[in-house]
Amino acid sequence: MATELRLGTRASCSDGACGEVRRAVLDPGTRTVTYLVIEHKHRPGSGRLVPVNLVDATGAEIRLRCTLAEFERLDPAEEVDIVQGDNDVGLVIGAAGSSMDVGHRTPTYVTDSVPPGEAEVVRHQGVHAVDGEIGKVDGFAVDPDDHKVTHVLLREGHLWGRKKVAIPISSVTAVDEGIRLDLTKQQVEDLPPLH
Repeated sequence: MATELRLGTRASCSDGACGEVRRAVLDPGTRTVTYLVIEHKHRPGSGRLVPVNLVDATGAEIRLRCTLAEFERLDPAEEVDIVQGDNDVGLVIGAAGSSMDVGHRTPTYVTDSVPPGEAEVVRHQGVHAVDGEIGKVDGFAVDPDDHKVTHVLLREGHLWGRKKVAIPISSVTAVDEGIRLDLTKQQVEDLPPLH
């Protein structure tokens, strides 16, 4: 039976809460989840790249097979580079390309840490059928033995007609700025709802 890894799910270590799942890192070649990024919602920039072999999904929560101290020693989920320039007005540029003035500080450029050759998927990123966007990513169903993705979990539709759907991984053609499918909107609509 597949394990559900839902983005936005609370996560805890063996000795306490460590945050929530912000994004998943996938190896597109093997269609395997390799890392989850877990970050405390009140401490932006504190995220860690958690190898999926440390993860146990227990329905409504993700449990990690490590302590809080071990979690803090995992690789950071963001890289911060200092921008060389003439002025001293700080500008922080986020991973999604957003920026904000932070006053007189050293300008920095912040990017998400993603291992070479892998792709990241963030919560509510678009899922695109061949004829347009169909919904938002909610997570993944993975084989617990080899961490291969079996289904993309999709939140489809509008607020009042929303349903959750599991799209077979065989229908995914690309993971780039969203998830791209070889299905039409109608074919996704016809998939059975996820219970």
